[in-house]
Amino acid sequence: MLERILAFSVRQRWLVLLATLAAAVGGAWSLTKLPIDAVPDVTNVQVQINAIAPALTPIEIETTRSFSRNGFAQVTAVFSDRTDIYFARQQVAERLNEAKTTLPPGVELRMGPISTGLGEVYWWAVEYTSPGEGAAVRDGAPGWQKDGSYQTPEGEPLTDEFQRTVYLRTVQDWVIRPQMRTVPGIAGADAIGGYVKQYHVQPDPARLIAYGLSFSQLVAARSQQHHAGRELHRAQRRRLRGPRQRACREGQ
Repeated sequence: MLERILAFSVRQRWLVLLATLAAAVGGAWSLTKLPIDAVPDVTNVQVQINAIAPALTPIEIETTRSFSRNGFAQVTAVFSDRTDIYFARQQVAERLNEAKTTLPPGVELRMGPISTGLGEVYWWAVEYTSPGEGAAVRDGAPGWQKDGSYQTPEGEPLTDEFQRTVYLRTVQDWVIRPQMRTVPGIAGADAIGGYVKQYHVQPDPARLIAYGLSFSQLVAARSQQHHAGRELHRAQRRRLRGPRQRACREGQ
């Protein structure tokens, strides 16, 4: 068999040369279309569903194949490798619409971006520049003050480390992350660490009695305000956990 192949190659040398040239051209063309990655993503086809339930513990929101924290659960739906990711997300979206009617009140469901853990390309940290190391100290202007506090561009004084940490997370969520999402090829930008600013309602029972109000009426009014407390903030929507504005001033 080998002798026949060699004899054919010698007699038909130009045909063999042409076939070799065609194979080389086809290989070069395929090389230009081949995706090359330093760290190939071998993750299976999956869709992540994030559930936010601030009032529930990890035990209460734990499900099969999930990652749970206080008020947060992440469920991963895995599909076969031949499944198109957009078809998989469409199937998950249909199931989510059906599941929303059976969930407790206040639970928010959303699908994660089309990315995996191997798709993380950049990490950054948001910090203050210390006075004397590039940050000027000017009273009345945004930045560090002579008394050691920090004044935001909105004019809010940050007098302790906790307030400054909360402000860093606010800058991360509402200034940096929206700009990072506009970068071509970026599926999402996540935030880890810091303290998210929250607003809490702490009613005074004596004042409620004085105004002739009950806790149930306060909860009902707060629930209506909660649904109305959505506002556009730099082309994004956010939901306030606390009152967006006072219904009346104290003493009135």
